[in-house]
Amino acid sequence: MESHKSHCPINLSLEIFGDKWSLVIIRDMMFGNKRSFRELIDSHEKIATNILSDRLLMLEREGIITKAKDPAHKLKFIYSLTKKGIDLLPILTEIGAWGMKHLAFDEEKFQHAKKLVKGGKEMQKEVKHYLIKEHLNKKK
Repeated sequence: MESHKSHCPINLSLEIFGDKWSLVIIRDMMFGNKRSFRELIDSHEKIATNILSDRLLMLEREGIITKAKDPAHKLKFIYSLTKKGIDLLPILTEIGAWGMKHLAFDEEKFQHAKKLVKGGKEMQKEVKHYLIKEHLNKKK
């Protein structure tokens, strides 16, 4: 049995994705269509390779992502969000909304984020359907 600081649902959730890098990886997979180690390492925030490896293993262990061999390149892996990972969409949207309200950000570069926040639940539903199709290979 794993030891947790507390069994509060907020604490339990933060133990999985409460660090900066886990959310950046999920963001890049969700909104940047980054699916390989090389694509993820090229993030603007410049995550170190050892930290990326560690977070990918943890996210896979926690059921947020899956890893599969790339059929086009046998030495390469493709990472996909699971349903559990896709369910983080509203959380990332709300974090983005908070950042847009309280922090200076590049409005021109992040029009997609503004559109997602402004579109509310309906836009999130569209994005979720897209993510399910792309990451879970389902038509829904």
